[in-house]
Amino acid sequence: MIEALRNDEIVNKIGGRFKLCALIQHRLREIVIDGARPLVERAGRTDLEVVVEEIMQDKIEVRWVDATDETAKEGPGWPIGEA
Repeated sequence: MIEALRNDEIVNKIGGRFKLCALIQHRLREIVIDGARPLVERAGRTDLEVVVEEIMQDKIEVRWVDATDETAKEGPGWPIGEA
C-alpha cells in the first residue's frame, strides 16, 4: 500500500476522500491515456504512486468547474488543470 494513503494528511490536503479520488482518477487518465508527462521523477514507481507523489508535493491540486459555466471543457464538478 502507498504510505501517503495510510493517513489522513493527503485527504485533508485535498478536502475529502471524494475529491481525492476524483483528482487521482483525473490525473491517472491524463498520464495513462492522454500521455501527459509526470511532474515528479518516476524512479520505478507505478502511475498511481507517481500521482500520489505529485499531490503530496503540491504539483497538482483540485480546482472545480462552476456548475453554471457553459464554457467549461468538462461537466460541472469535474476537476480541471494543474497547479
